[in-house]
Amino acid sequence: MSYLLHIDSSSLGEASVSRQVAQSFRDRWPGPVVHRDLAASPVPHLTAAGVTARDTAPDRHTPEQAKAQALQDELIEEFLGAGAYLFTVPMYNLSMPSAFKAWLDQILVTDRTFRHTGASPAAGRPALLISARGGSYAPGAPREGLDYLVPTLETVLGHEDLLGLDVITVTPELTMALHAPALASLLPLHEASMAAAHDHARALATAFATRAA
Repeated sequence: MSYLLHIDSSSLGEASVSRQVAQSFRDRWPGPVVHRDLAASPVPHLTAAGVTARDTAPDRHTPEQAKAQALQDELIEEFLGAGAYLFTVPMYNLSMPSAFKAWLDQILVTDRTFRHTGASPAAGRPALLISARGGSYAPGAPREGLDYLVPTLETVLGHEDLLGLDVITVTPELTMALHAPALASLLPLHEASMAAAHDHARALATAFATRAA
């Protein structure tokens, strides 16, 4: 079995709801795991050296380009070597943590992880995106339409012209009901959302393991 690549980006450590749900998946995953915690060890944001290194012959790289290229090579090889993916990406300010965006910018490289003609080398591999959020952005909620995280990541990770992964998203919500007195009445809905998220994550681990075998 190829490994599961788990990319974490929550800043809250063990207190992170996204990480807690991801652990339910990990507890049922039977194979090897490569875990990259972007909060504990962030990758640098993409620089001019990293961009220009992609179109410059290696023997003409500056020291800065060579260093940037080595990092991209490491991250891309790690990404392409996986048979399944677990992305722990909580909503921060309606979008993704900057640490996760930095990782995406490093691995999204034309003709390596995606192509303008033809499928990505990773196309069709299963991926679980776990994204906890303090409120609700579901249809009918007051903040419906303000989720700029899940639609973006489902496109980047799953669109056939980009990474082409088979993405399933789990969104444990209303986490602020635990902390904000004004939201206390929503606590039962939060608890139901959490229970469903954990159950879904466990079931997906079994399903993904079969596909990645």
